[in-house]
Amino acid sequence: MRLTLDALTVLDAIGRKGSFAAAAEELHRVPSAMTYAVQKLEEDLDVLLFDRSGHRAQLTEAGKQLLSEGRHLLHAAAELEARVKRVATGYEVELRIAVDDVIPMERLYPLFGEFYVQDCGTRLRILTEVYGGAWDALVTGRADLVIGAPGEGPSGGFSTRPLVSIEWLFAVAPAHPLAKVPEPIPPEEILRYRSVAAADSSRNLPPRTSGLLTGQDVLTVPDMRHKIAFQCAGLGVGYVPAHMVRAELEAGRLVAKQVLETKPGMTLLTVWRTADKGKTLRWFLRKLEDGKFRESLVS
Repeated sequence: MRLTLDALTVLDAIGRKGSFAAAAEELHRVPSAMTYAVQKLEEDLDVLLFDRSGHRAQLTEAGKQLLSEGRHLLHAAAELEARVKRVATGYEVELRIAVDDVIPMERLYPLFGEFYVQDCGTRLRILTEVYGGAWDALVTGRADLVIGAPGEGPSGGFSTRPLVSIEWLFAVAPAHPLAKVPEPIPPEEILRYRSVAAADSSRNLPPRTSGLLTGQDVLTVPDMRHKIAFQCAGLGVGYVPAHMVRAELEAGRLVAKQVLETKPGMTLLTVWRTADKGKTLRWFLRKLEDGKFRESLVS
C-alpha cells in the first residue's frame, strides 16, 4: 500500500502546525525528514500535495482532500489501537443493550450519561424490543444485556434479576362506547370492540400475546407508544402500563375502566448470558441493582 499511517501523521502535523519546521519539532524529527516524507508520498501517489511556488509551501486541493480524509483514517487507527488495548484489559469493544419498550428510554439517559463519564471506550448499541422480542434479542445474539425482559424466558445459560414491577390499566378513549358502560365491564362486552396490540418483535422465538380475548378483532401496531396513541384516538381498547399513561389520564385523553377479569401485574427482569464477564456488562449490572434507580424507571 502506497499510503501509510506514518505519512498521514506527517501531513496532519504540517497541516495543524502550519510549517514543516513546527511539525518536525512536534514529531521529534529533523525538518529534512519531513520534507523527504512528503516528497516520497507525492511520488508514490503521483500527486502534487504542496504548492511550493510561494514563500511558504501551501497545500494543493488534492493535498487538502488527502489531509481531510487522512485524518479520519488516523482517528480510526487510534481508536482501533485503543480498543485492542481495552479488550486486553477486559472491556468489551461493544455492548448491545435491548430495552423493552414499556420502559421509557428517557429514564435511562442518566445511566448512559454516567457510563460515558467512565470513558472506558466500549461502544453502546441500544435496541428497543417489544414483549418477547427482548428475550429473542438475547437468545439470538442481537443483545448482550436486556433491561426489562417480561416474564419467563428460555432456560439455560441466562442469569436473571428482578428489575421492576409494572401495573396494567384497561383504558379507552372518552368518546369510546366502553367509556359509558357500567363497571366492572365483563369480557363479553369487551369482546364486541376492537383491541389494540403492540406487535411482539421476536424474530425467532414464538411471538407472545397478552390481554386479548379469543375471537376479538385486533389492530396490531408497532409498539406500546403507538398502542397508547391509537387508543387515545378511539381506534381500539386494551391494557396499557399505568406508568406510561399518567399524562393521558390526567388530560382526559384516556379513561381507565374497571373490568371483571383484570390483567395481573408483571415483573420485568434484567437478563444477561451467564458466561459473559466483560467489565462494561458488570458495570451496568451493578448500576441496575440500585433500588431507587430501578423505581425511577416506572415512576
